[in-house]
Amino acid sequence: MDPVRRGRVATSLVFLLFGTALGVWTARIPAVKENLGLSDGRLSLALLAFAAGCITGMALIGRLTDRFGSSRVLVPAALLEGVLLIPPALAGGLTALCAALFVFGAVHGTLNIAMNANAAELERAHGRPIMTSFHAIYSIGGFLGAIVGSLFAHSGLSVASTLISVGLTALALAAWASRWVLRSEIPADAMTASDAAGAGRHRPLLIFFGIVVLGTLVGEGAAADWSAVYLRDDLGTSEGFAAYGYAAFAILMTAGRLVGDRFVARFGPVTLIRASGVLAAAGLGAGLLIEHPAAGVAGFGLLGLGVSCVAPQFFSAAAGVDPRRAGQALSTVVSIGYVGFLLGPIAIGAAATAVGLPTALWIPVALAVFVALSAGSIRRTTGPAGDRSTRERPAPAT
Repeated sequence: MDPVRRGRVATSLVFLLFGTALGVWTARIPAVKENLGLSDGRLSLALLAFAAGCITGMALIGRLTDRFGSSRVLVPAALLEGVLLIPPALAGGLTALCAALFVFGAVHGTLNIAMNANAAELERAHGRPIMTSFHAIYSIGGFLGAIVGSLFAHSGLSVASTLISVGLTALALAAWASRWVLRSEIPADAMTASDAAGAGRHRPLLIFFGIVVLGTLVGEGAAADWSAVYLRDDLGTSEGFAAYGYAAFAILMTAGRLVGDRFVARFGPVTLIRASGVLAAAGLGAGLLIEHPAAGVAGFGLLGLGVSCVAPQFFSAAAGVDPRRAGQALSTVVSIGYVGFLLGPIAIGAAATAVGLPTALWIPVALAVFVALSAGSIRRTTGPAGDRSTRERPAPAT
């Protein structure tokens, strides 16, 4: 197997581990809360520490990724991801839990940037769109982690046994993957004054990309935090049926990512993003207007399908603005986007208090329209020599 194909296997495995670690931790949060006797407010402080760690890691690691190469950051971060999944299970109080989650979050954010930068390098080496498939594997990892965490919980096993088992397994798989990761080239010389000026010119575009991703992740956060509440409290469904809303969102998001690269290759990223935004807005909007439980589930499902390919395409575009500084570009875009996932559900909750949840859920509909209108911004992405990204051209036959 050639190095590029081996690299794709290895980085795919890292995306899988990334999603699995987060999924298994999320599944065991209720048990951690119970074990430490935390109130909802005190638990939120611990979760905020994780989020702060993620943002810190994402914001700071870009320059190092560009200086040393994505692979030289990805490998240690992937190994630490498994190791640092364990300490939160061993924390004896809120302070220790916050510290453990901050450090875990910092490594998680670091790995997020490094693996996306490495995926962008692999996409350039392949000469055809593959970024969305990596994010599909991440989504599958999230499902896998949630299932594993639930199985451990239903078996009566402790949080510590869950996270130690998964953490050590992740460590072993990351060690294996590290042998196949595509090695990055280290830049030969320092950035010149003209290079620095070019980087400054790109920054407004990267910030705009981040804002578009933020709008997408507001929808994802809304589905995760508010879909069940809307279906149960506003449409009068059972608690079991209400869970179908997020399940439909997650399943169709994964399905969209599994086939997204083919659509990018055939129609180009601009057309795909424009159609995705329209689908997300029309799907959720119709579900809200019909006001029926089945329509609500379908609406959240179409929202998931619509947003599935948007963030991966903007990550790929950001990395392609100047591949020599892909890490810094991704740090900007991913960090801004992540704020949407964190604060979007809070904003929707605040709006729901004022105007009701059904009306507040039109926020992600409006943001999906914004995504569709912003699709053309990807046309401004160019390679280091000024050529259009390969993602704008049909993929070569394979």
